[in-house]
Amino acid sequence: MTLAPDLQATAADQCAPGSSRSGCCSLSGGPMTADDAQRIAGRLKALADPTRLRLLSHVAAQGCGAVCVCDLTEEVGISQPTVSHHMKKLVDAGLLTREQRGKWAHYSVVPEAFAELQAFLDLR
Repeated sequence: MTLAPDLQATAADQCAPGSSRSGCCSLSGGPMTADDAQRIAGRLKALADPTRLRLLSHVAAQGCGAVCVCDLTEEVGISQPTVSHHMKKLVDAGLLTREQRGKWAHYSVVPEAFAELQAFLDLR
């Protein structure tokens, strides 16, 4: 992904030596603990797969509602076992919860995980 030229210039100007914007390139919350780094790295690793990003976006689009794995297979065009494999990775990373309802698993987002990632990625 390439930043738009105006965003590139803004970032370069803000972080240039001698810039008056002292915190432009720093994390707003300061350094993280080893436990926080391990947890966030696991979540980012789970999100590094395009199929998992698509699946997560479909679940997140439902808000607080649960989504059946049976509905996701059609949405992303892959088999149910493959969807279940990817969903397990997202659950293991703490991004989704899984609830068994009869034959099918239903998934919901973990709002705290999204808030944590958002805070981590907010480099302002």
